[in-house]
Amino acid sequence: MAMVVVNPAIILLVVLCAFMAAFAQIQLKIGADTLESFQSFLTNKHLLLGVALYALSAMLFIFALRHGPVTVLYPIIATSYVWVAFLASHRLGESLTPVKWVGIFLILLGVTLVVR
Repeated sequence: MAMVVVNPAIILLVVLCAFMAAFAQIQLKIGADTLESFQSFLTNKHLLLGVALYALSAMLFIFALRHGPVTVLYPIIATSYVWVAFLASHRLGESLTPVKWVGIFLILLGVTLVVR
């Protein structure tokens, strides 16, 4: 089986997409926690930023898909779970327990194995 070579810039772009999606999730959480009413969905800056970042992340990922196989690029999106854990710890004060660290390790190991 031949190894697929993907431009490192495209790999980096997909990592950025994963980070943006994770940051979007944190913004959605902050927005949800500060939501005052159903009408405030449209004026909550955290919700709006979260949705905008998700959309931008999706557009950039679509661009990346033009330049590499989905079997290589999509597993990198799974790193968003890792980014969410770190961002939630830093921005929301959520704890990274030993079990979560094992999960992070397994996700990164899985991504590494699938991408190769």
